[in-house]
Amino acid sequence: MTTPFRIAMAGLGTVGTGVIRLINENAAMIADRAGRPLEIVAVSARDRNRDRGVDLSDFAWCDDARALAGTPDADCVIELIGGSDGPALELARDSLNAGKSFVTANKAMIAHHGMELAELAENASVSLKYEAAVAGGIPVIKGLREGAAANRIDRVYGILNGTCNYILSTMEKHGSDFEEVLKKAQELGYAEADPGFDIDGVDAAHKLAILAALSFGKALDFGGVETAGIRSIMAADIGQAKALGYRIRLLGMARLNDGKLFQRVNPYLVPESHPLAHIDGSTNAVVAEGNFSGRLMFQGAGAGDGPTASAVVADLIDIARGDSGSVFAMPVQTMARADRAESGNREGKSYIRFVVADKPGVLAEITAAMRDASVSIESLIQTQKTDDGSVLISMVTHSSRESDIGASLATLSSSSSIHGTPMVMHLLSEAD
Repeated sequence: MTTPFRIAMAGLGTVGTGVIRLINENAAMIADRAGRPLEIVAVSARDRNRDRGVDLSDFAWCDDARALAGTPDADCVIELIGGSDGPALELARDSLNAGKSFVTANKAMIAHHGMELAELAENASVSLKYEAAVAGGIPVIKGLREGAAANRIDRVYGILNGTCNYILSTMEKHGSDFEEVLKKAQELGYAEADPGFDIDGVDAAHKLAILAALSFGKALDFGGVETAGIRSIMAADIGQAKALGYRIRLLGMARLNDGKLFQRVNPYLVPESHPLAHIDGSTNAVVAEGNFSGRLMFQGAGAGDGPTASAVVADLIDIARGDSGSVFAMPVQTMARADRAESGNREGKSYIRFVVADKPGVLAEITAAMRDASVSIESLIQTQKTDDGSVLISMVTHSSRESDIGASLATLSSSSSIHGTPMVMHLLSEAD
């Protein structure tokens, strides 16, 4: 009889229990595809007595998740605890040092410690897999690591956070304000009670850093991701973008130019002709542009117990049948750190929205600051008053250096006529 591939798993939330159900329900098919059956032998979670809707009686229980690394009959450890440090990281280090393969859905841990863990895995000649860490059930890691392996990837970008995409596409559909839609997203379970990780762009930045390392063969640099979220986007911005033929989406964007790595998470105005403009709800989508493959697009559910469990088990099948290879598509020792590209040197069109006092001379003040910074205005719209009597002014610039736009806004920062911080979003183009 073929020896089972034995698994120890930390974390029995919705994804962990989804992994158990998936392995049970598709056991015969999984065994055929893996070349041997998958068998969970040990588990760990915070509450031993909680009813999770799955039978745990056949599994050894470890109160301390870190002890799973020492499970003598386990070939592989799954980590579904979360967190960039703490027990998750200790379990990863201990498992790899013990010569066990490791599967995780933890994008924060990979973004912060992926280089160290990859080196441990490669030194121990075991696998470290993380398909579920980026875009849930979408096989984008496998697609880039294997399917596009012969290509030079020129840029990788996409919608990497389902919560933000749900909020923006719902605002677009119903003309609702941000706070109203955020509250609805929390009621539906799309957003956490503390949504900052999602709406401030941190979650997307973790994923982007991983995709950039995999795409360009450069060391992970999460600290180099310029990050902005969607808190300041108003219903009026959505409407103005639509009138101009664009839709607003929070995008992660990475590109390697002349050896310098550019990474940014920011709301973009996406042309309605681009496929990403039509990604609605909590769906994720990643675009990679290869020099021979052309544009590749990966789209699907970016979260949820079923899609994420599917990605975890797909990694297990790969390991069980002996598929191996470098963690980031090339040996970690060859992945040098790239210099960071200065975003101020980038050129393109931008959308800028001001909230201003309703009085004469304000528009002239804004246009003068733009002129003095060598920023040319392509179109300008002044909208109705807000509830407090302020006026919204929105404009789209001609192609300009981002540093020049920053200089114009710095000039205006001391103006008593401008309320709050202007909203700046870039227009997605082939030059990004």
